[in-house]
Amino acid sequence: MTSTAWRNWAGTESATATAVRRPRDPGEISAAVRWAAERGTTVKARGSGHSFTAIGAAHGLALDLSRWTGVSGADLETGEVTVRAGTTIAALNTELDRLGLALANLGDIDAQTISGAISTGTHGTGAGLGGIATQVSALELVLADGSVVSCSDSERPELFAAARVGLGALGVISTVTLRTVPAFVLAAQERPEPLEEVLAALDENCADNDHFEFYWFPYGRNALVKRNNRLPAGTRPQPLGAVRKFVEYEVVENAAFGAVCRIGRMAPSLVRPLNRLSASVLSSRAYSDVSHKVFVTNRRVRFVESEYAIPRSALAAVMGELRERVPRLADPVVFPVEVRVAAADDIWLSTAHGRDSAYLAVHQYTGMPYREYFELFESIVAEVGGRPHWGKVHTLDAAALRERYPRFDDFVAVRSEVDPEGRFGNPYTARVLGR
Repeated sequence: MTSTAWRNWAGTESATATAVRRPRDPGEISAAVRWAAERGTTVKARGSGHSFTAIGAAHGLALDLSRWTGVSGADLETGEVTVRAGTTIAALNTELDRLGLALANLGDIDAQTISGAISTGTHGTGAGLGGIATQVSALELVLADGSVVSCSDSERPELFAAARVGLGALGVISTVTLRTVPAFVLAAQERPEPLEEVLAALDENCADNDHFEFYWFPYGRNALVKRNNRLPAGTRPQPLGAVRKFVEYEVVENAAFGAVCRIGRMAPSLVRPLNRLSASVLSSRAYSDVSHKVFVTNRRVRFVESEYAIPRSALAAVMGELRERVPRLADPVVFPVEVRVAAADDIWLSTAHGRDSAYLAVHQYTGMPYREYFELFESIVAEVGGRPHWGKVHTLDAAALRERYPRFDDFVAVRSEVDPEGRFGNPYTARVLGR
């Protein structure tokens, strides 16, 4: 039996459900929703628990979709692939590899379920590319009355515009149809560069690279810059050797960095010199591999994270504020700031709705104080209309979010139509959606 107790990956949120179901098909999902309706309780699909917010917390009936996984259909001519909602991105990448296909863009974590990833607005980086939800061409959902419906640009288009980033508040996603591309190889170039130079050349870097991002340690002068670019079809990958890969990713980025974090937690006065040391010893590397092996990074050092999307044109100003004010915080910051970019899209609650965006993510090691840091971060991005990632720590409510999303009330109207009793709500959705 799956436990009624739930805790997220970061350990920041927990909940206890009244009951748990493990459906094996849409019929069983529908039956579970009707069962909850008969008892007047709520329903939430738990996903993988990788969100830092309580968006997936179930206080009524919890649905564990781990029995409802895998690719259920693939059209190799069009590249459209239908996948069951409980499938993790890691498992999906393996299946797409087998079919000679890939997603055009991914984030750097693959533990999430595909339904959870799109519902929270998960994204990668690339000025000409959108988040994972922009690669969705159709959805199948189970609504509050237990009915199973499909939506796309041509079928129930308003439900589709809302449900691609639906916060789990419109229904239980049962299948996701994705537009994929032929499998491709990425050339990865990673190297430290002075932050001043990175910011000065931001537009050029975004335009000249398929995928561009950088990490800045708050007390250092350098940023670790990552540029990933597609290679011609048929190119053979030249991945890092097994020994170097183990040393750099397992030893340096996980074991050694984890040790630095633990030392910083025990002795906060050492964080600033350790942070500067981390920035000064960043190394360069160049390699190529199949796309998802470049996009995804194995991260075992646990942290708490907040991320906001801002207009890309505001990035330099926001970074300038962070550089000036973070060093003044009473509690030091051990993790780097992550910066990525994405193209504007038309999804109603997408953080990139209607504007080319830059994403800033701030992190703190688990067990270290983070609230003052995150409050400072929120105050800075608020000045430029920042929109929080739905799955990462933020304090905004419906009143504030309504000002930042032009289609917010349209989303609320669709929710009222398909779930008038708030069957798929929880305290988090009540805060951010108003009920």
